[in-house]
Amino acid sequence: MPRWCFARLASRCAALLLCGVLAACGGRTGPAPVGFPQSPYAGGPAPATAPHPPPPAPGPQAIKVAVLLPLSGANADLGKAMLEAAQLALFTMGSDNLTLVPRDTTGTVQGAADAAKAVIADGAKLIIGPLVADEVEAVKPIAAAANVNVIAFATKTEVAGGNVFLIGFLPRQEVAREVSFARERGVKRFAALAPNTAYGHLMADSLKDVVASAGGTVTRVEFFSGDPSGTIKKLAPANGAAPNFDGLLLPEGGSQLKQIAQQLKAAGVDPAQVHFLGSGLWDDPDIESEPTLAGGWFAASPPETRQFFLSRYQSAYGHQPPRLASLAFDAAALAAVLAKSPDPDPFSQSAILNPNGFTGVDGLFRFTQQGLVQRGLAVLEVQPGNDVVVSPAPKNFQDFAS
Repeated sequence: MPRWCFARLASRCAALLLCGVLAACGGRTGPAPVGFPQSPYAGGPAPATAPHPPPPAPGPQAIKVAVLLPLSGANADLGKAMLEAAQLALFTMGSDNLTLVPRDTTGTVQGAADAAKAVIADGAKLIIGPLVADEVEAVKPIAAAANVNVIAFATKTEVAGGNVFLIGFLPRQEVAREVSFARERGVKRFAALAPNTAYGHLMADSLKDVVASAGGTVTRVEFFSGDPSGTIKKLAPANGAAPNFDGLLLPEGGSQLKQIAQQLKAAGVDPAQVHFLGSGLWDDPDIESEPTLAGGWFAASPPETRQFFLSRYQSAYGHQPPRLASLAFDAAALAAVLAKSPDPDPFSQSAILNPNGFTGVDGLFRFTQQGLVQRGLAVLEVQPGNDVVVSPAPKNFQDFAS
């Protein structure tokens, strides 16, 4: 079966240029590369007279794809940015046989259910979204009854499966990638200092599972609520001794992460002796300014492909996107690719489950039979001014370990 190319980044010139045309790719052994065909914005900033690129006008036989996002309510700003990213994907792809049908979930379960019913009644053949797990749970049976598949942004793995595929960043895969790299670098004993939240416990549990299968040991796991200073003292070695771990998972971000790193060093957990390990929350340029985090490792999508998206979004809309916006770009770009198939059911499960996967602006990805995304992640090292890739993302799924 031919694999569909949905983007290709060219780097043969002094600057990044867009190249390639969406086409069937026969005889390839790797994933379908994400390619960005030429558009009026290629190679430079968007014209000042057109800061918000509209989605391409639908053709006479346009396929409708719904986008369910919170366009009002507490997450309205994020929802609107993700919708902009999805529209940018269609504009970039030059898709004339697909149109996006956005609907506001209002950030509620009932709003998501109502939105799903509305788009299905309107003839949508695929649903992109919603954003969070409880909304996905509400949409799932409604879409299933209409034989419509859902590509959702949630990270709660329990909602995946059947007609639901999760494209969001899954914490366990981040832990698995960085632990694997840390073991290669000789780290054997691991610990975790995590917030006493569902996310913190998920990361700590993932660490225990992954380290055990990687041949290491987890010596300490501590959770904190509010001020972490008291919990940090429990991790601190006594009487100047060395800690009983040489890798420490810190699934925090922002100013809280900086504070924790400083307090750890002051308490005797020296980053020169203990490798700090991060999470997706570390994928933030702001932490590069914290010297105690220098040398820390975290798993993330490869930065070179995401930079393309960031520059295009900035040019189009005049501001930087939130981190999750790239997921909406990839989901809409994937829909545009699948829509070009001559198959009468272009969004079938077999099409979505292409085992060779795809390469988007967030790197290599594919979906499993369980509805979970597998990602080819890079490992980055925090350095002042710019994170450095110390372990590149894989180029294909051969011998890929989730």
